[in-house]
Amino acid sequence: MNYDAIVIGAGMSGLAAGIRLAMFDKKVLILEKHSIPGGLNSYYQRKNFDKGGIRQFDVGLHVLTNFIKKGEKGKPFSKLLKQLRLSYDDFKLCPQTHSKILFPDVELKFSNEFELLLNEVSEKFPQEIDNFLKLTEKVKTFNELDLSIGYSSSREALKEIIKDELLIEMILCPLLIYGSAWEDDMDFAQFVIMFKSLYFEGFSRPEGGVRTILSLLMKKINDLGADIRFKTAVTKILIKDSGEAFGVVANGEEFYAPVILSSIGYPETVRLTPKIDLNPRIGAMTFLESIFVFDKKIPLDQNDSTIIFYNDSKKYSYRPATDYFDSSSAVVCFPDNYETNKQDGEGTVRITYMANYSQWRDLERAQYDEMKEKVGQSSLSLIRSLSQGFDGKLLFKDIFSPMTIERYTWHLNGTVYGSIDKTRDGKTPFKNLFIIGTDQGFLGIVGAMLSGISMANLHGLMGANEI
Repeated sequence: MNYDAIVIGAGMSGLAAGIRLAMFDKKVLILEKHSIPGGLNSYYQRKNFDKGGIRQFDVGLHVLTNFIKKGEKGKPFSKLLKQLRLSYDDFKLCPQTHSKILFPDVELKFSNEFELLLNEVSEKFPQEIDNFLKLTEKVKTFNELDLSIGYSSSREALKEIIKDELLIEMILCPLLIYGSAWEDDMDFAQFVIMFKSLYFEGFSRPEGGVRTILSLLMKKINDLGADIRFKTAVTKILIKDSGEAFGVVANGEEFYAPVILSSIGYPETVRLTPKIDLNPRIGAMTFLESIFVFDKKIPLDQNDSTIIFYNDSKKYSYRPATDYFDSSSAVVCFPDNYETNKQDGEGTVRITYMANYSQWRDLERAQYDEMKEKVGQSSLSLIRSLSQGFDGKLLFKDIFSPMTIERYTWHLNGTVYGSIDKTRDGKTPFKNLFIIGTDQGFLGIVGAMLSGISMANLHGLMGANEI
């Protein structure tokens, strides 16, 4: 069958790219291996422990970054709304209360108002406030959207401005764990993207979680008449002898198009092409997540943060765990602590640890279950320590590992932030085959959708209405 464009993967970037192309009357085919959309930001269901029926849980989405208030213009989220012709109100955003970076003896709070972080740095690191202001000015004036920029170290850039090593570690902590494919560092252009999206703009969560976003995107896909097929795995990308991509093979059927956009990752995409001297590096960062449901919410006087970026030493080690998991640092997400959420009813907490893919890969089933139980115990202990006095009864827990990530997203080695080798302009060595999503260099849910939009504009619509 012939199409104007084929999109591989129905994650956030793939759906956004498909929508953008279909808006201009392109005949679009989206192919997804899984039975549901979302990719790394999706959902799953379990029996509703003690009440019967089914209960659904988010995966991936802790927060929606790049928060804006209704009517704000010129920001990533407002650009996304304009490009996809979506309504702000449809997202039903619940802003964060505040989040904090928690190191031994020092914490830095931040919120959707940048003044809070400025005040925190001024109070906790008074000798560095002028340097911190210099850093924020550098971030504001840096053009992170320049597709020709090469890699440069964020740590080196920070050391040139900020002298206190602890402040450097604390600034980097949320940015690394929410988006870096590199160990202990990140590309400075991506640092700028993350700094703006977390510290300048901030966090929110759609009422209803990730399903709210996916429902909006799927409705748009269906209204525009794009062809989306689930349980349809692409097994080969068709390449002419001249090096031009012209179609794909999926479930044994051939589909043809002059433009192919792949959201499944750069290394994963290359493996679907003929063998050539090209081997994008697979990122090493993978994670474990524990989800807990209690019979009541954690009272705000015991914990009022939306996210806690926890680290038990003055140095932040962002690299694969040396053992199965690393409990020395964690992202602790309290989905109940958004401004519009009620404080009655059940309480939910999600904890993310850094993990080691190869360790989990080699476990037998009984050992695997035993190790998941150890992760659960460690996570539950951390929740109790961060919420002193909380006596809620545990109703439900679930843990997913790097193997879970690999099984349901097909990302090699269960990696979450893609390849170390990004392709900013989306181009591959094959004509007409382009990368969208994390490996194009955009991060987070908003970033992923903007990647799909920008690459669809650039390569599928020949630059029309570029962001």
